[in-house]
Amino acid sequence: MKSKKKLSAEQRKDLLSTLKARFEKNMHRHKGLAWAAIQARLEANGDKLWSLNEMERTGGEPDVVGVDKKTNEYIFYDCSEESPKGRRSICYDHEALESRKEHKPENSAIQMAEDMGIEILTEEEYRTLQSLGKFDSKTSSWIKTPAAIRKLGGAIFADFRYGHIFVYHNGAESYYAARAFRGSLRV
Repeated sequence: MKSKKKLSAEQRKDLLSTLKARFEKNMHRHKGLAWAAIQARLEANGDKLWSLNEMERTGGEPDVVGVDKKTNEYIFYDCSEESPKGRRSICYDHEALESRKEHKPENSAIQMAEDMGIEILTEEEYRTLQSLGKFDSKTSSWIKTPAAIRKLGGAIFADFRYGHIFVYHNGAESYYAARAFRGSLRV
């Protein structure tokens, strides 16, 4: 059975061009890294390229933010100025989605991330992202919630206001037009 998670040659070319232009425009996010090595890694990993395309398609504007020195993997985060538009108005996870009796959102952050082949940013990753610019000054993003909080029905999200990063809590079943999630991908 042929996987639906493949890009056409034209889609691959367009995505690589977009990623390269973003990489070159934002060198402060990835000092000391060379695009040629990243592109070679991407071209050798079609499934990861598909996931990056999903990040791009949903408004995440993925960019390289570093390299894991232990695994030698390049790390991409969603770097859109505000939370990705194609991922807004969603609750935290499937359990939260199922708990809603009416006015259910279309999806959940955890399910969307899984479908896209990416991970939701942790609080530490979100803080790292914020060190690279100002993100979510008008929106907010679900972040990976510790199991103890989730077990009690909550979920956490973060944003940037008044020159500071704020991490808050909400019921996991809540959803707002200005809240999405940001993801990460290792290649």
